[in-house]
Amino acid sequence: MAAAVCTVNDVLDGHVTLGLECLDRIYLNAYVPNLQVDGQVVVFLTQHLGSPIPSPAVFTKMGERFRAAVARFAAERDIPLVRFAKDARKADVMRPYLEQATKPGVVAIGVAQEFQSVFTGYDRAAGKPGPPSFAFAKADRRVSVYYFYVLDRDFGPGFIKLCS
Repeated sequence: MAAAVCTVNDVLDGHVTLGLECLDRIYLNAYVPNLQVDGQVVVFLTQHLGSPIPSPAVFTKMGERFRAAVARFAAERDIPLVRFAKDARKADVMRPYLEQATKPGVVAIGVAQEFQSVFTGYDRAAGKPGPPSFAFAKADRRVSVYYFYVLDRDFGPGFIKLCS
């Protein structure tokens, strides 16, 4: 028997209340609290993903799979994949796509290189004899960031930002 799909409404039910009168935009940040500390990153890599060694190379493979999946998603649905120039105003670049949209869904996907605070791995035993011993620490790194611009039937235009 397949597990039921959990929606955002299921997660937020009874936990969050939003009251608004007028607004220009809403930012909601979602994160996994356990993955905010280095020890839990090791648990995620070994127990959740099943990697025998908590190697930073696993992050690279995950990122490559994600980027390939986004490209495949866009190609299969004929969704424009737009690479943002360094100082481009993303809203201005994507406005024509949102204005031309005729049905709800993902209208365009923007890709940018941005600095994000991410876990990076390093070999604690570098230069010493024996097997590598990886540790993880937060650092600001330039990563590929994907903006999924959507048109929602009830809320209108918006975007979902994901870091690869």
